[in-house]
Amino acid sequence: MVDKISLENVAVAEEAQIPSCPVDAADPRVAALVTELIGRVADKWTMLVLEALDERGTLRFTELGRHVTGVSQKMLTQTLRQMERDGLVDRTVHPVIPPKVEYRLTELGSTLSEAFCGVWHWAGRNLAAVESARRAFDDRAVRPTG
Repeated sequence: MVDKISLENVAVAEEAQIPSCPVDAADPRVAALVTELIGRVADKWTMLVLEALDERGTLRFTELGRHVTGVSQKMLTQTLRQMERDGLVDRTVHPVIPPKVEYRLTELGSTLSEAFCGVWHWAGRNLAAVESARRAFDDRAVRPTG
């Protein structure tokens, strides 16, 4: 079953002519950035903030917090600061009372959001295969050995 799933995925990738990642020829600085960004993007809060800003455009801090269900103010602040440092979001402070702070994706943030969109497409194409592999694994794990 696993071989069939793997071969089907390879066939889909070849058919779509998906380029392979240039991991072997990567500049060590690029490799380090990829590692950092994967860690950051794998962080659920970063992904949810990316999604909210991509779908809704410029948002105030409190609005963003409402769209990112379950995030604490502290975690949202930390996530936004790191995203700002990485050039993924712009923070605009308007000189009014009370202070008005807005966040929007930068061009760089938009391109990362687009890149992550590929994961959604992959998940949609491969949902049945992943579920099947998980069921097969779980079935093997339940059976007593020996």
